[in-house]
Formats: sequence, structure tokens, C-alpha cells
Amino acid sequence: MIYEVTLHVRRDIADTFLAWLREHIVRILALPGFEDAELHAVQSDGDDRCWCVRYRLLDQAALDAYLRDHAARMRADGIARFGDAFRAERRILLPLA
Repeated sequence: MIYEVTLHVRRDIADTFLAWLREHIVRILALPGFEDAELHAVQSDGDDRCWCVRYRLLDQAALDAYLRDHAARMRADGIARFGDAFRAERRILLPLA
């Protein structure tokens, strides 16, 4: 399964945010059930910079554990550092047979 996070970031903090995001991805990948991550730049006509992180997880139980035990803390770190200078959209992608 894929857990996808799209981030819209103000240009004035984009470089600092991207450096933090790369470290954040490493911390996420250290959690049980996270197998891989891909970081993509998203083309945008807006003023913000935009990135998409696609995490591959072992199964639904791994995602449930992350959301229950780690998500609030991991998200709070970004908010503490960058406040409202970014926003995140999340979605879950399930493979079809």
C-alpha cells in the first residue's frame, strides 16, 4: 500500500523545508512497516513549491500503527518548525489485483 503526502510550501522557506523533509523521510522509514519512500517535485502554476512523498508500507496494520502511535508527533515537528508556511494533503492508495 502507498501512503502519499503532498506538501505545498511557501517559496521563502522552501530550501529549509526540503532539507528538513529529507531528514523527516529518513525518520519515517525507521518506523516498523515502512519499506520505501520516493520524493517527487510536483509541477505547479501557483506561488508555492510542491513535493509529494510516496511511502510504501508493508500492510494496513503498519499504517494503522503509524497513525495511532507516531503521526501526531511526526506532524507536530513540522508545524513547530514551519507553522502555517506549509500545508499537507494525505491519501492512501491501495493496489488493485
